[in-house]
Amino acid sequence: MNKQLLFYGQAEFESTKTLFHSLGYEMISLSFFLDDVKDLSKFTLCQHGVYVIDVSVLGGGYYNINAIQSIGESIFRLFQNKEIIYICDDKYFDKLRYELRYCFENFIDIKDKYNISFEALPTPVIITDKQHSKITDFTTEEFEVFFKSFRESLYGHEKFKDDFYEIAKSFRLFNKIGEHKVLSLFLLGESGVGKTEVARALYKCLGGKENLAKVNFGNYSNEFSLSSLIGSARGYIGSEDGEIFIRVRNTDVGVILIDEFEKSNATLFNFFLDVLESGKMVSSQALEIDINGFIIIFTSNIPKEDFPVRISPELRSRFDYKGHFTRLSNQDKRKYVEYRINSIIKKYNEHYNESLETDVVNYFIRTIPVDKYENMRDINKKIKMEFVKYIENVKSSQQNKGILTPNVLNILL
Repeated sequence: MNKQLLFYGQAEFESTKTLFHSLGYEMISLSFFLDDVKDLSKFTLCQHGVYVIDVSVLGGGYYNINAIQSIGESIFRLFQNKEIIYICDDKYFDKLRYELRYCFENFIDIKDKYNISFEALPTPVIITDKQHSKITDFTTEEFEVFFKSFRESLYGHEKFKDDFYEIAKSFRLFNKIGEHKVLSLFLLGESGVGKTEVARALYKCLGGKENLAKVNFGNYSNEFSLSSLIGSARGYIGSEDGEIFIRVRNTDVGVILIDEFEKSNATLFNFFLDVLESGKMVSSQALEIDINGFIIIFTSNIPKEDFPVRISPELRSRFDYKGHFTRLSNQDKRKYVEYRINSIIKKYNEHYNESLETDVVNYFIRTIPVDKYENMRDINKKIKMEFVKYIENVKSSQQNKGILTPNVLNILL
């Protein structure tokens, strides 16, 4: 049995990290080891020196409460005879004091252990200089115009559009009275069925002119994920803002896309639990971005039957909408081809001061066999290839006055 589990307050986390860093101790989350218990090489990391392991993941709801005791006993046994200091967020004190009663002799406050008092974190600075276009700022008439445009910009998924319309109306009402901070959508479905297109369509219809705030969680599966997302703690070399703060500051629209969310971990799940409840994102630098009125879209390629297994129950209950996207019909694919060709022609005419007519759309609808493509990304690639061929033929027929190459086409798209 281990001697003690030390608890820190949420506001003391950065000071706790600084304390152990100053002592030369490595700090790591228990989730690093839980990802693959059979990979014993991970446990050899703790052969030399003193390690600090944060076990908060056990209390965060990611694991079934009936399994916490057995998981704890199995994992901690692998650390026997190693110099390990165990710490935990004190909001899980009562829960883990009972569930880990056979793993630790004492459960104490970290300040009592080291006889110190942490300096209070600086008062967070609310970043308000950036103006984001949000559906909560629209009048009723503006909202209806916005949603009409959104319906036309997203092809297929009619049930989702109907559901989203009702949810968005409710969100606008309750946001104004302070009852609903952030609208969250979790979209499931295989790659290429249009999940990320929802975010892009919202961005476009909200008048976005800068960049969509998109974070891909494909690279957010290790123990350093939270630092990558919200920045490193003060006092660390390379301390800076995390990716999500940079993305939000660089967009002009109140929409955030979190792609491949299932590849994150319990620490990030807990971060978004706080975000969805408070409507604020707090960085490691104690800076806040107020995202009240934002829409956050989480996407995942996991099968819908895996959803309750991969995502914690606390977080699942926070999502305002959970939907499963399926492949588009051939009719919807043809509508998509029509939309993309019209968009490309418009950009081409503006860039080259040409006057291609939009009536050539029917040519592309006949040329592109949409029934052979299941993935919308493959259809888009085919559209680009056929457009290049079409322009080459047009230019050739005009006595070779200039041929558009695929490299030039990239400028347009």
